[in-house]
Amino acid sequence: MEVQINGTTERLPEGISLAQLLVHLDLHARRLAIEHNLDVVPRSQYGAVRLQQGDRLEIVHAIGGG
Repeated sequence: MEVQINGTTERLPEGISLAQLLVHLDLHARRLAIEHNLDVVPRSQYGAVRLQQGDRLEIVHAIGGG
């Protein structure tokens, strides 16, 4: 299946979860925010959200500051 990640089309296995996607992209150990089809997904839901053909994701790195 194909999904858009930060504006780039990526080919992924059917039914992959957001948690599995982060492992696939080697981003699982980072502090991130993920928007899935215009909705921000809480980290606690990454394993429950399954991607589908045509989904759009924005993945950004959280940066601390003061």
